[in-house]
Amino acid sequence: MAQMKQRREINETTSYRRDLYYVQGSVAPKTVQQEIEEPIKRLSHHTVRNRQYAKRMNPGYILFLTAAMVVTALVLIFYIRLQSEITGNVKTISRLESELNTLKLSNDEAYSRATGNIDLEKVKQIAIGELGMTYATEGQIVTYSGEGSDYVKQVADIP
Repeated sequence: MAQMKQRREINETTSYRRDLYYVQGSVAPKTVQQEIEEPIKRLSHHTVRNRQYAKRMNPGYILFLTAAMVVTALVLIFYIRLQSEITGNVKTISRLESELNTLKLSNDEAYSRATGNIDLEKVKQIAIGELGMTYATEGQIVTYSGEGSDYVKQVADIP
């Protein structure tokens, strides 16, 4: 028990890191270093020969790497060109869409002005009074059924 208390006091007062120890007084802390010696490995003749062979580059390998780089460069150039075309097309589409929207707005405004300025009562008076038009009578109205079709095709004059 006394040893544990003494160790605890030593640990608390004299040591602040595991690899350093402190001596009371004006002495600077010293590091405790353990030198690790690596054993010298001798390589076999086959290992040395295989490493030298791996370091050499034969002409076939260089040709293969060159061809791979050329193919990669061509694919990247094609990709970049395609990407720029897509970007240009997207810009053109957005410009045309905005132009279409402005044309639709101006067309709607012109239609509203045109229909707003028409007085239907005046048109009715001119049609009946000046042009001699009359309302259709019971025998003049002919009804057609549009079975299976949205429009009626006229092939002869209506009697």
